[in-house]
Amino acid sequence: MDFFLCLRLATVEAWRGADYDIHADGAGELPGPRHYEPGAGKPMDYTAARERMVDTQLRPNAITDTRILTAMLDVARETFVPATLRNMAYLDEDLPLGGEGGASRFLMEPMTFAKLVQLADIAADDLVLDVGAATGYTSAVISRLCGAVVGLEADESLASDATDALAEGGFDNVAVFTGPLEAGFASQGPYDVIIFEGAVEQVPDVFFAQLRDGGRLAAVVQDGPIGRATLFVKTGDNISGSVAFDANIRTLPGFARAPEFVF
Repeated sequence: MDFFLCLRLATVEAWRGADYDIHADGAGELPGPRHYEPGAGKPMDYTAARERMVDTQLRPNAITDTRILTAMLDVARETFVPATLRNMAYLDEDLPLGGEGGASRFLMEPMTFAKLVQLADIAADDLVLDVGAATGYTSAVISRLCGAVVGLEADESLASDATDALAEGGFDNVAVFTGPLEAGFASQGPYDVIIFEGAVEQVPDVFFAQLRDGGRLAAVVQDGPIGRATLFVKTGDNISGSVAFDANIRTLPGFARAPEFVF
């Protein structure tokens, strides 16, 4: 967990210790004190936190697709993160999810995720490949917009958590598969939409082969310190790409550009 995320966590705990609400009653207001009875618990109001996320992170950043706003109001993000981080689930941060073999995996911040989904222009009957599905939150949200979602996850522990959380939440049009992220998942394709849940240095050609004609691929392509959200569209044998916005998010493992050798 990096310094700034630790600082945000400390701030959250300080608010709780000082008997403050984590959420404000109105957008833009500071949290206000509430009455406290000794021994009474102070559970987080996650419904209010979701509303605040939508009103302060998504709407001001040009998320205008009401289907996305509704889905992110409905899907309980806190059920897809470690218990120790549930009170941070709705902050505008990439949240650490752990990972096997020393690989650090993160849940993308809400605003960038929503902008990527909006960029992909998902239709109600689309088949979507969610690359790096992690604990399943992104697949759950996307499932509210399309016909079916294939969640691809390399980490077996995260994939197991995703399968359990999605089943408990009733997301019956999502199937999670385990495999190397960089290979895609051709057996369930071709896909109308492919979305990457983390920054990549390059998009392997294998993913374009798994796109249906007219299909879209949305990814944050990392070039040094700069990440650019890019929409790729397949037309016949041609792939076109256009940059939509800049984004600074955590990387997905397995997509580093091969080093260039100079002789």
